[in-house]
Amino acid sequence: MYWKDVWRFLNSNEIEIKYPGKYGAKGEKRAKRKKATPEQIKKQNQTNREKKLRRLIKANFVPYDLWCTLKYPKGVRPPLEQVKRDISNFLDRMRYRRKKKGEPLKYIYRLEIGKRGGIHIHFLINRSEKKPDTDIEIKQAWKHGGVYWTTIHESGGYSDLAAYIVKEPEEDGQISLFPEEEQKKLRSYTPSRNLVHPEPERTVYRRRTVKKMLEEGPEPTDGYYIDKNTLVSGVNRYTGMSYLRYTEVRINEIQSGIPPERGEEWNSE
Repeated sequence: MYWKDVWRFLNSNEIEIKYPGKYGAKGEKRAKRKKATPEQIKKQNQTNREKKLRRLIKANFVPYDLWCTLKYPKGVRPPLEQVKRDISNFLDRMRYRRKKKGEPLKYIYRLEIGKRGGIHIHFLINRSEKKPDTDIEIKQAWKHGGVYWTTIHESGGYSDLAAYIVKEPEEDGQISLFPEEEQKKLRSYTPSRNLVHPEPERTVYRRRTVKKMLEEGPEPTDGYYIDKNTLVSGVNRYTGMSYLRYTEVRINEIQSGIPPERGEEWNSE
């Protein structure tokens, strides 16, 4: 018996087919299991974090929402507690503006340390459908320096964006100068509480059905194509059991929001 989990999003579906237990399906010859090394476990945990965030982005954001960076003036190095207060004030101003419009504010943000030790903030924010435009909202709400932004596109399924947000800082870099408790904040991202956390639709399949899929390949849903770069099948080295996962992409992408007339990027400085 196998599970088929399907995560459905606006422009894509992610599919995973795998055996749900530890010891294998009846009738399937297992490959020899291996014990995971600490490096392999670390890599797998990072992959799982990227996957979780990618799906969170897909479930809550759409093409032409904004990926922006909030900066302080050159040479300004506020302490982390001050940065946290600045972010809180920024979000209060953004919520106030969205509330007046009757629109929600959705976001994911992550602090990052520059090569010279300065902190800046990366924000993924949903685009407003009313005036003033979101870029102006952000500039008015951030009182401490420059704002840089670009619109997001679903090409690649937001994989690169998710990987960037959850990347581990260099151990021997500027993060080592901060106390341990502050380092935890600098290693994590913060989502707004109103985000939808996607759950898969689950179907149970028998072994022979999965065997056919593994041998012949999956068929896409009508109106979709399978992204061959995401098609992965094989044997789990730890359980010895076969698996299949892939992403199917909507042929005619659904977009929300209108790209800004002045182009995709804008520098407020």
